[in-house]
Amino acid sequence: MKKSLTALAALAVTGLASAQSSVTLFGVIDAGVTYQSATSRDATTGLTSKQSKWSLANSGYNSSRIGFRGTEDLGGGLAASFWLEAPITNDDGATGISPFNRRSTVSLSGGFGEVRLGRDYTATFWNDTVFDPFGTNGSGSSVINTVSGSTGLNNANYVRASNMVGYFLPPNLGGFYGQLQYSLNENTKTSATDLTAATSSSAGRYVGGRFGYANGPLDVALAMGENVAVDTTSLTRKVQTINLGASYDFGPVKLFGELSNVKNKFDLAVGNSHDSYNGYLIGASMPVGAGVIRASYSTVRYDEGAVGITGEDPRAQKLAIGYVHNLSKRTALYATVARVNNRNDAAYTGSLSAASTTGYGSAGVSYTGLPRSSTGYDFGIRHAF
Repeated sequence: MKKSLTALAALAVTGLASAQSSVTLFGVIDAGVTYQSATSRDATTGLTSKQSKWSLANSGYNSSRIGFRGTEDLGGGLAASFWLEAPITNDDGATGISPFNRRSTVSLSGGFGEVRLGRDYTATFWNDTVFDPFGTNGSGSSVINTVSGSTGLNNANYVRASNMVGYFLPPNLGGFYGQLQYSLNENTKTSATDLTAATSSSAGRYVGGRFGYANGPLDVALAMGENVAVDTTSLTRKVQTINLGASYDFGPVKLFGELSNVKNKFDLAVGNSHDSYNGYLIGASMPVGAGVIRASYSTVRYDEGAVGITGEDPRAQKLAIGYVHNLSKRTALYATVARVNNRNDAAYTGSLSAASTTGYGSAGVSYTGLPRSSTGYDFGIRHAF
């Protein structure tokens, strides 16, 4: 049960009382036992190796977090609000409550919509998480998510961006919704900058938008975004994302789908090049008594020109199935199993060699090619307050 707290600190400072002001404490504690393994074949020697790991992890179903949010009615249809949300490493307590780097925003809303300032989800990430039955959490998260957020792309603004100015359409547009976002990179521009993306005054900038329609059982949205990534070799490197997602709730079953394209574009001293990653997802969730069965299939095809293999491009594909049993509105047990297979990867030497595992994959081991296959299991409990 969410606990509402009166804004005592604000009253002490201002001496003003407002029955329309409130602050809410909220959070999620998620912990589970996870097993993950990966098998790889060395492209040079032909030898195979396998690694596996048992762990007690967090955020297998929902991301563990704690936060504070509040709103004040300013009258005349205006409202001011804030949202501070921090991740929690509750599996070992090593970092406790981290800084508010999940979300930290202040906003003003009214009939015109909402203007939001601070750190927030990017527009393009929303489709990856909303139209995935597993919500980009745990072993079931799609390969679209793992490839788009991989260290090989170095797309630091994939999930969230800091220093963001965002505008959200008002909610009374007959089901239409949308947002525009611009992240200030806060770099100093001098005559010596822009030699590489590492020193470019544009490095770290994110620009994106998302527009959709939700009415009754249907929800569909198109999102586009561009991030200038840090790179020490190219003059400028931009990661461009476009995705289209949809869901339809038939009652007995809810269907999900997404198409995604991510381009890694390099502006070089002589000519330009780009790598492309095309993916799609189909999924479903089905209520069964007090629980929900979840399933998805996702795939991403790597188009990297000369970097890939001769012949067909490498492709990662994942099949995931899971079950969530709701003990109450706030507490649930969950189980997930996922399997990743990689094709046409024998001589792959690109930058995303570890991107298509279920989360453990090639950690700590150097592979010449992609891991051939990997498997993940999650068993856990989630409590929300």
